[in-house]
Amino acid sequence: MRAWSLPLGRWFGVHLRIHYFFILLLFFCVLSTNLSGTGSWRGVVLWLLLFGAVLCREAARAITAAWHGLAVRSILLLPIGGLFSYSSPEMAERASEGGAQLALTIAGPLSNLILAALIAALIKGATSQVPLAKAPFVTPSHLMRSTVWLNVALALINCLPAYPLDAGRLMRSAFARARGVAQATRAASGLGQMVGIAAVVVGLALLAIPGAGLATGVSPWLIMGGFFVFIGAQLEDQGVLFQSVVETVRMRDVMLTDFDTLSPSDTLSDALYKAIHSLQDDFPVVRGPNLVGIVSRQGIVQALRQEGNGYVQAIMSRAFQVAQPDDSLGLLIRRIGGGRLSLIPVAESGRVVGIVTWQNLSSSMGLLAEYRRLERGGNDRD
Repeated sequence: MRAWSLPLGRWFGVHLRIHYFFILLLFFCVLSTNLSGTGSWRGVVLWLLLFGAVLCREAARAITAAWHGLAVRSILLLPIGGLFSYSSPEMAERASEGGAQLALTIAGPLSNLILAALIAALIKGATSQVPLAKAPFVTPSHLMRSTVWLNVALALINCLPAYPLDAGRLMRSAFARARGVAQATRAASGLGQMVGIAAVVVGLALLAIPGAGLATGVSPWLIMGGFFVFIGAQLEDQGVLFQSVVETVRMRDVMLTDFDTLSPSDTLSDALYKAIHSLQDDFPVVRGPNLVGIVSRQGIVQALRQEGNGYVQAIMSRAFQVAQPDDSLGLLIRRIGGGRLSLIPVAESGRVVGIVTWQNLSSSMGLLAEYRRLERGGNDRD
C-alpha cells in the first residue's frame, strides 16, 4: 500500500492512504473547468465531492468489517473505492468468506445509494430549479446534481463483477471455495483488468460518436473508471503475489550472518572507525551475548559533530524488534506495521545470530529466488 500513495493519518486505529492517481484526478478536474470556461474552484469542489463519496462508502465498509470482528489495518483510497489491508492473513481470509464478504459487498453500494437519495431529497425539497435527470450528469457546472450522480455511479460501478470492485470480491469469494484464495484472487484480478481495459476502449469509442460521449459526460468518466479498475486489480494481484512469497521466506533464509556488532562501552570514535571498515549502516549493540540496542552510522557521526566523543550507550536506540530464525518475513512485516526500522536482529536463545536490513533485503530476496529456481531445476533433473 505504501507504493504510489500518501498517508492521510490514522483514524480510529486505521491507517488511511490515498493513491497518487486519485490526487492526479484533481488536476484533471481543474483542467476540465479551465477548458470549459468555468471557475477552477468548481473543479476542486467536484473532486472533493468524489473524495467524500469514496470516504462515505469506505467508512460504511469499515464499520461493517468491525461488526464482523475484522480488524482493518489500512485503507488505500482510489476513485472507485478503497482497498482494505487486514491485520493478518487469517483475518483477510475470514473477510473473504461468504457471510462477511456479502455484508461488505452490500455495505459499499448501499451507503452511496442512501447518500444519493438523501441529497436528492434535500435538493428537491429546497428548490425545483435543479433538474436531477439532465445530462451531463457529472459536471463542474452543476455541483449539486453531480453530488447525487457521483454516489450513484460509485454504487453502480461496484456492482460490476470485476475485481477489486465489491461484486468482483463476492465473485472471488465464490472462486476461493473451489480454487483457494491465492489462485482465486489471481483469476479475479485478471478478469478485473480485462474489464477495466474494455471500459477504457468503450469510453474512447463513445468519444468518436457525436453527442454520445461528451454531451452526456459519460465517456470521460467511463475511461477514468476503467483505468482505475485496471489499477486496482493490478494492486490486488501484486499484493497477493507479495503475500504468498513473504509467507514462505524465513528469516534464516535472508539474514546476514557475517556482521559487526558494537558494545555499549565503545566510544563513538571507535564505533566510527569500525563503521569505516564495514558495509553496514546500522549495528547491533550487545553486552556479552545479550542484545541491548541498535545504533546507526548516521547517529554516530551526528553525535560526534554535535556533542563530541562519548559512548555508544548514550545514543543507541532501545526500540527494536527481534525476530527468530524461523519467523516468516510476512510475520515480521506485520509486526513492524507502520514503523520504519532499518535493522532487525535475528536472535536464537538470546544470542544474535544474524541481522536483516532493508538495504540488503531486496538483493537477498533476488538471490534466494535464483537459488530456489536452481534447486527446483536440479530436483527436476534428478
